Amino acid sequence: MRSIISIVGKSSSGKTTLLEKLIAELKKREYKVAIVKHSHHKDDLDTAAKDTWRFTKAGSELSAINSLDHLAIYRRMDDYFDPQDISNFVLWDFDILLTEGFKSSNYPKIEVHRSGQGKELLTDPKFLLAVVTDEPLDVSVPQFSHDDVAGIADIIEKTILSPNNVNELKVVINGVPAQVSPHLEGLLTRTLTAMIPGLKNNGEVKNLHVSLRRKH
Repeated sequence: MRSIISIVGKSSSGKTTLLEKLIAELKKREYKVAIVKHSHHKDDLDTAAKDTWRFTKAGSELSAINSLDHLAIYRRMDDYFDPQDISNFVLWDFDILLTEGFKSSNYPKIEVHRSGQGKELLTDPKFLLAVVTDEPLDVSVPQFSHDDVAGIADIIEKTILSPNNVNELKVVINGVPAQVSPHLEGLLTRTLTAMIPGLKNNGEVKNLHVSLRRKH
């Protein structure tokens, strides 16, 4: 399961600015980072002026825009996706999923705080990993200044990201992660690795996606 950590805080606390700096710092440390922003507004990205909106309006379940340097995907849905659902849907090779928001989720959180916003935090203490603040607070977790991006990245790296390269096999059925026994996980990993001919990158398999779809 990929690591997921939420950056939360009250409005104008500096969440987006911190995320920008964290992404750059973690990339410098050679981690692949994915980011998801929690929005409460419909059509926040895909407006009526865009072709993808017209395709969705016509009935497409998924629309995508592919340009020279990016790919944007829009999927029809009736409710919010949980960050883990988004991770299962994307199925790409990244080390950590950072979210802006999702304060009600059960994922580890770093809360961003500014003086003048009150001493009370949004996060349940059992999910609180650290606080980024410009004033001392009465909390039992580490506190960092807004400029200490390296220190914040250190605690993410130590607490969330595994320092060792290990095999991880993930089976997702109809969008839901399935439990795989350790014995079967090892067997499937060895079988899939043996099936891949002519590998690049000195024979190293970083990510393998196998899809099975049954026709009715």
